[in-house]
Amino acid sequence: MKIKEIFPILEKIAPLAYAEDFDNVGLLVGNPENDATGILVCHDALESVINEAISKNCNLVVCFHPILFSGLKKITGATYVERAIIKAIKNDIAIYAVHTALDNHPEGVNKIFCEALGLKNTKILIPKENFIRKLVTYTVTENAEEVRTALFNAGAGSIGNYDNCSFNSKGIGTYKGNEHSNPVIGERLELVQADEIKIEVTFEKHLENKILKALFQTHIYEEVAYEIYDLKNQHQNIGLGMIGELATPMNEKEFLEMVQEKMQTGGIRHSQFLNKSIQKVAVLGGAGSFAIKNAIRVGADAFLTADLKYHQFYEAENQLLLADIGHFESERYTKNYIVDFLRKKILNFAIIFSEENTNPVKYL
Repeated sequence: MKIKEIFPILEKIAPLAYAEDFDNVGLLVGNPENDATGILVCHDALESVINEAISKNCNLVVCFHPILFSGLKKITGATYVERAIIKAIKNDIAIYAVHTALDNHPEGVNKIFCEALGLKNTKILIPKENFIRKLVTYTVTENAEEVRTALFNAGAGSIGNYDNCSFNSKGIGTYKGNEHSNPVIGERLELVQADEIKIEVTFEKHLENKILKALFQTHIYEEVAYEIYDLKNQHQNIGLGMIGELATPMNEKEFLEMVQEKMQTGGIRHSQFLNKSIQKVAVLGGAGSFAIKNAIRVGADAFLTADLKYHQFYEAENQLLLADIGHFESERYTKNYIVDFLRKKILNFAIIFSEENTNPVKYL
């Protein structure tokens, strides 16, 4: 198996199209044409992790955080980022990052977070926007089923727990081909009126090329009439953060003690107790201060995230318990999930869980 053949497998749980625009995901370093010898899964692809990959004969490092996030103007080994990149290149090791591509996946970082806490009835906290498009096309009745099936197979028509979703309406189409045309129905220079079906389907925007290819391959007309629209609809199954419910309400102190145990935190910084029970819990792995208002809006009793600044604790506004459990800790079980997934999909070489603790934050 070549390294590049592993990427579509990773995209099953972390589609690159799901990543935030600011992020840097996918292959960051290395030659995708090389044969894979083993995969080392880590949280951060530091120099120590690259050394571990070398010692364990793994030439692909799959990391959660991208070691290359912003641009480099020089690579001299002066920083921890440069040293890791130099070591990887010298030893022909590829580095692939998943980060917000996995954050936004419905089974990704925040679902893992929720499962660690035993939360039920989970749903996305901040659904992804500007991600859904709509295709409208027209064809004769006898061609409609073939076109619909091809569009569905290409990924169109999926809405939540449903697939093969479309709307179809009957109408009359008109056209007149010029002297260079080859109409399927009628003759050149003839005005044709044909009974047609209008087919409407929605799709995730990164599938557009695949869906148009399916349309053009199955539509019987020489010239295919179609329209594509950007929709304002939020994608309810993709997005940042998650909200769920505890099976049994807990008081605030018991709740935080449970979180500390389950997420193995060195300490939890939190807003003042409000003397209310906790049952509805919002989570967002990593830095999530931007989602405080979202957590309040959906009626969360508590919001767990990381990297909160002093003044951001005031934003709880005495409406919920706000807790910073640590950046690494909030994403703690992510690499376990990636390893388990890859081991089920790839059986012919080693998938190794990195033993390096790359959490830069220590506690007394």
